[in-house]
Amino acid sequence: MEVEGEVFDHDGVLVIERITARYRLRVPEDKRAEAERVHGVHARACPVARSLEGGIDVRTELEIA
Repeated sequence: MEVEGEVFDHDGVLVIERITARYRLRVPEDKRAEAERVHGVHARACPVARSLEGGIDVRTELEIA
């Protein structure tokens, strides 16, 4: 997993506006659909993503090998 935050200067104050979490997973072919489904819904159950909701744009990307 790799996480990147995008920080911008707002009137001299640094503000995190966006966080992108990139998941790189090795998944057997027969589990690929399940991994994609879980990725599609996991942010709704993630305490961090839910805490930041409305204040910071949280995005996720999934790369399956």
